[in-house]
Amino acid sequence: MRHPRATLAAAWLATRALMVWLLTLRGWDAVGREVRLYHHWYGVLAHGAHPVRDTLWQYPPGAGPLLLSPGLVPGLTYFQAFVALTLAADALTALALARAGTRPGRTLLGAGVWIGGLPLLLHLPLARYDVQVTALAVLALLASTRSTRVCGALAALAALVKVWPVLLLTGLPKGRATRSAWTAAMVTGTTVLALLVTLFDHPFAFLRQQDGRGVQTESLGGTLLALARHAGWPGKVRYRYGTPEYTGPYVSTVAHVSLALTVVALALVLLWRARARYWGEATPYDAALSAVLLITVTSRVINPQYLIWLLGLAAVCLTSRHTTQRPVAALVLAATAVSAAVYPVPYDQVAAATWTGCALMVVRNGLLGAAAVLSFTRVWRSTAGVPPPRVSAGSRAVTPVVPSGSGRLVH
Repeated sequence: MRHPRATLAAAWLATRALMVWLLTLRGWDAVGREVRLYHHWYGVLAHGAHPVRDTLWQYPPGAGPLLLSPGLVPGLTYFQAFVALTLAADALTALALARAGTRPGRTLLGAGVWIGGLPLLLHLPLARYDVQVTALAVLALLASTRSTRVCGALAALAALVKVWPVLLLTGLPKGRATRSAWTAAMVTGTTVLALLVTLFDHPFAFLRQQDGRGVQTESLGGTLLALARHAGWPGKVRYRYGTPEYTGPYVSTVAHVSLALTVVALALVLLWRARARYWGEATPYDAALSAVLLITVTSRVINPQYLIWLLGLAAVCLTSRHTTQRPVAALVLAATAVSAAVYPVPYDQVAAATWTGCALMVVRNGLLGAAAVLSFTRVWRSTAGVPPPRVSAGSRAVTPVVPSGSGRLVH
């Protein structure tokens, strides 16, 4: 295993050096604008309060300590420290995936997808804190086969920074495993949240901004509205809540439909859990990716950095030889590559709803939509009954499955 791991390490160093170089180029500084906004919030958070009446602040209370962390790095500017900490989280994720991939029945493909897939977003991941959140999510899922309590605690910490990691627990086996993970998550989340409420004023100010968000140009609903503009719809694009959003007739209807679809997506996840009969080794990973994909494609907002989450979860799936998500991971990688073709260079084409911008969004969101449907279908089919035996190379070993009521995974 030494040679493949050395290759992965060399690939990580080369690709991350390229990403840092892109971040330093003039003309690409639009990506770094977000870190300057983080620095502004750092000044507010350092005085013991979350931003109030700031429409750009849309993050749960756990984001505060994360945005304060660059100030603890000596000798660097805020921007430099933020990038350094992001690279450290990225490296930790790659290392965890590589270590998981060397275990029996596992593969290094997951580490390869993370290392090679993240640079498809160019330098964007280095200027967003989604890498740190994804690192926590990856560690939580990888811990699920050894300690559901650790899995639950890490998922809770990640959910306090960005809400989506709570979906990581949807794929755990019914019974003791789920109870243990959710108990740890609730204890950890409640304890940390109580501490944050004590240390910072206005911890729930973000809820007001989330409630007022509209239909972002990159969302599935936004793509439909962009095409409608070519059919005579009179809507306009306005920069609100830190992103271009559509305004005009029927926009609120599209926003409400998106919210309804998100509710339907959550209902489908719950229905799957109720109907699932068997759990395999990779089921917790596969179900987590499926749930996050469903929530992402039905959201009113789909920013390029959301692909970081999906890449991390797809990489975890691919650490197992028994995953059902290989074709889904391929679609996620393709969507990631298209996202790089959208932002930052030709993003004005998307905001202006030109035919080029519409075509890019149709392709990117079409890939994500197909990935979500395929992912959920494959998870459903793999757990609805006894999966067909999978014979490993050179042996008669079959894919292990366990009845859903046992609450543990069999290896």
